[in-house]
Amino acid sequence: MTPAARWWRILQFADSGFPSGGFAHSSGLEATVRFGGLDDGQALETFVHASIWNAGHCTLPFVAAAHDDPPRVWELDARLNAQLTNHVANRASRTQGRSFLATCAEIFEGPSIRPLAERARVDRDLAGHLAPIFGAALAAMAVPRDDALRIYLYVTLRGIVAASVRLGLVGPHEGQRLQNEHGPTLDEVLASCGALRVDQAATTAPLHDVFAALHDRLYARLFQS
Repeated sequence: MTPAARWWRILQFADSGFPSGGFAHSSGLEATVRFGGLDDGQALETFVHASIWNAGHCTLPFVAAAHDDPPRVWELDARLNAQLTNHVANRASRTQGRSFLATCAEIFEGPSIRPLAERARVDRDLAGHLAPIFGAALAAMAVPRDDALRIYLYVTLRGIVAASVRLGLVGPHEGQRLQNEHGPTLDEVLASCGALRVDQAATTAPLHDVFAALHDRLYARLFQS
């Protein structure tokens, strides 16, 4: 793959139009808002900042490990399934992982993608979490490791910002300003967490995790998680 072709593929993954199912999830933001976890604009800023760091410490190591050693993807999947004890976050991760993999199999040609998607489709004992699948899939499509980690963090930030706009917390322009302001945060998280091993993975935003677990108790909800 030429460098130019690789960049087109990277941009495609990062595009909000890529149908990976992430638009249906708020990363716990909706429940946090409804149960009083955000009280002003600064609280949203704090939520976004903490969520990016939590992704860096909790799930980014699984993206990296699966990219480094794609045949371990299902071993890593099982390990992450045991680690994600929050039932809402666990369900969201599995839903997005399977959706992302099925989409990749439909769009991209490659000897490794279709068998991976077929295994996830027929073996219902597999969880299919997003982080390890993301790492293994991008490795199979010749996306370099650092770029794969950058895309994962970027998509995490983009999803939270999009959710905040749809929930009416900020307008579209303010949301884009919020996303732009957290570019340095993405750099800091990548530099700090890019080399973490899966045995070092940990949740760093436990209060957000508590609010996210309450999502199913909402009487009416816009997002699945």
